[in-house]
Amino acid sequence: MAFTQMQTDLRFMAAAERYARRGLGEVWPNPPVAALIVRENENGQHVVVGRGRTSKPGGPHAEVNALTMAGTAAKGATCYVTLEPCSHYGRTPPCSVALVEAGIKRVVIGMRDPNPRVAGRGIKMLEEAGVEVEVGVHEVACQELYSGFIMRITQHRPKVLLKLAISKDGFIGKKGEGQVRISNPLSMRHVHGFRSTYDAIMVGIGTALADDPQLTCRLPGMAERSPVRVIIDSDARLPLASKLVMTAAEVPVWLVCSSTAPAERIEALSKAGVLIIRVPTTDCGIEPSVVTSALSTRGITRLMVEGGSRIASAFLKAGLVDDMCIVTGDIEVGEGGIPVLHDLRLEDVVADPSFAKVEAGVIGSDQFIYLRRIGA
Repeated sequence: MAFTQMQTDLRFMAAAERYARRGLGEVWPNPPVAALIVRENENGQHVVVGRGRTSKPGGPHAEVNALTMAGTAAKGATCYVTLEPCSHYGRTPPCSVALVEAGIKRVVIGMRDPNPRVAGRGIKMLEEAGVEVEVGVHEVACQELYSGFIMRITQHRPKVLLKLAISKDGFIGKKGEGQVRISNPLSMRHVHGFRSTYDAIMVGIGTALADDPQLTCRLPGMAERSPVRVIIDSDARLPLASKLVMTAAEVPVWLVCSSTAPAERIEALSKAGVLIIRVPTTDCGIEPSVVTSALSTRGITRLMVEGGSRIASAFLKAGLVDDMCIVTGDIEVGEGGIPVLHDLRLEDVVADPSFAKVEAGVIGSDQFIYLRRIGA
């Protein structure tokens, strides 16, 4: 079956976009770009001769990795790249220059780079060198892939996912009982998979004290994909003996506290390897917008908020939740249950017309629904 040029472009860009997603949560503050070098073989079939993804900060970009794999086969070939190639000198030379020097004949781009340092300059550099350029192929999917990167540049905050695990009778835990297992093991695997694609995960000090969580990715072979663990803790009360502090040397822990937090607590936590982020407070405590701005400044593009109820409500009321994943287990907590939200009704949040249902289904005995803010 013969494919048109458009069909071929869509096919390879979709493959590049799927490949790029493997870098989510791994290469921040850089976007997870993927590049495929494609050319016709002796039978007239289009084949991939090189592929690459963005390396961790300081390493080669996707295009360079793909060109390295392709070698001399890159000359006269087409490069499919999910984001506009860079045109500036930073830790690495411009990818646009590398593509030209390798003799790439045609470059197909998923979307333009919103970064002002690039913003069309990479495309211009390629075109001025005589390279044929096609922009906007599989663009909607690429825009969703880079939504966190885009938000950090345009709104100075990361994309925020609020994840809620609730019992059959509508609670997130039970007072005085620490961590209560609500989701089934299969759901937990999905949650850990989510964690691996986010730059940072956040809970409030209430959850940290009650549950003593690890907040890591505990899927086999995925420990290195654990996100930065962020704790909102105005008075720096996080115990030195907590699992979070005890593992701070293995997986980063960032503690966001008030500028007036006790100096001795700050010193002790810092010595234990916790990064302290001091922020101003209001009568309501630490504002979510201040937190997201501080995280954005430090390179975070995707933030997963796991609670508790006060943090969840605060982010919802601040309009900072872009996606919501709500998992409902089949157990009942009963008397003494902790409400899902502090001062909001979950039914009202789910029915909010500013959110659209993206997906719903079952994971074993659990039910889930995934919502996205319209326009996010």
